[in-house]
Formats: sequence, structure tokens, C-alpha cells
Amino acid sequence: MKILVPVKRVVDYNVKVQVKSDRTGVDIANVKMSMNPFDEIAVEEAVRLKEKGVATEVIVVSCGLVQCEETLRTALAIGADRGILVETTVELQPLAVAKLLKVLVDREQPGLVILGKQAIDDDCNQTGQMLAALADLPQATFASKVEFVDGKAHVTREIDGGLETISFTLPAVVTTDLRLNEPRYVTLPNIMKAKKKPLERLTAEALGVDVTPRIKTLKVSEPPKRGAGIKVPDVAALVDKLKNEAKVI
Repeated sequence: MKILVPVKRVVDYNVKVQVKSDRTGVDIANVKMSMNPFDEIAVEEAVRLKEKGVATEVIVVSCGLVQCEETLRTALAIGADRGILVETTVELQPLAVAKLLKVLVDREQPGLVILGKQAIDDDCNQTGQMLAALADLPQATFASKVEFVDGKAHVTREIDGGLETISFTLPAVVTTDLRLNEPRYVTLPNIMKAKKKPLERLTAEALGVDVTPRIKTLKVSEPPKRGAGIKVPDVAALVDKLKNEAKVI
């Protein structure tokens, strides 16, 4: 079984982002970039499934600028077998990415597509669901545990009320949550080996996908600074302020 793992290049989660002076977006000039943490969990899970003998090949794919090759090489160093880079300079939105992945799913015919539930830059949480709809595949989102029994996938999902376990046939789409696993540390020997692994380069035009943005960002601004707290002498004063000043009760 092949496993396809889409990965996204985002601003490193340790970086405090700054808004551009013209408020058109986030300033990423000279900022450290890395693999989206949820996608890193997806790569780790795919590699573990291969190590267990469930999968025969792990393919990682990234869509975007040529610099996304660095993200793919990191995934290859974790243990993926080969990479696919879909190059485009257009700002990609979830629907465009899902359409690109749909073409690759049709071409590669993976038994499982596993990806992060969301990217930490836009927090959309849409690509996996859109891909499942476009490819007409069963899906399981927010996975905290993935098992394969008698040819079926059993996924434990994190929901508001607790945990939910569902079973479905393959091929399918799974999106990962934080508690699915802890990604391994990438060693220098594996980084060197990753440089020799195959990486295919494609374009959105070659795949026949229109990636023109459908949504326009009007303005990006930082959240307002939190005001200082105050102390109240008793419960009555607290209730009065919540009711008359904060107007939350």
C-alpha cells in the first residue's frame, strides 16, 4: 500500500510573527521556515506504518515555492521514500491545494492519504476534507490513533465530547491531531541520505489545475493588547463589573 503525505512549508512555530507595515500579510522575510507541525506528525505516522509492514512506500508532496524542497527533504530524512514538488508562485488556498492533490491521488493511487488537520499559518482546517470530497473517499479527521485490522482502518478521533472510534475501508483520507505521535529527531546521516532520494518536480499548469485564489485578504492586523487586570473586594463587586462593565452576564 502506498501512503501519500502532503506537507506544507510554514513559519516556524517558535517564531513570533510580525504584520507587514502595509497590513497586507505577515512578514516572512528572513524568517525561519519549517514543516507544519501537524504534517510532521503525519509523516511520522506514515513512516511508522511502513516500518510495521502496513505500507510499502511513503510519498511526500508539497505545493508552493521552490523553497518547499527543503520541507520535502526533511520529510525524506524522517523516512519517506520519494517526494513530489508542485511549483507555483501563486498564493495557494485550501481548495487549490485539494485540487492539486486530487490529480496526484488519481495518478499515484495511494491506499491512504494522511495529512495534518490544519496548517499553523492560516488555521483553515479545510484541505483534508476538501480532498476527500473531490476524490470521493471516506475520511477521518482529528486522528489520535490509527490502526489496521482485517483490511479496514480504525481511527480514534478527538471530538468535543471525548473520543470517537470509526472504521472504514481504504483508500481513505486521514487528518492528524497532536496526540497521534511524537515525531522522531532527524539525524545527520538521514539528512545526507535524503539528498539522494528521488524528488519529482511538477507545475500546477502541467497538472491542469487552476490555482487562482478565490478569496482576497483585505487587511491583516495584530490582535489588540490585553488590558491590565483589576482586583475586586468581594463577589458582589465582581458580579457588578461582569454585568455592567463587561456585559457578559
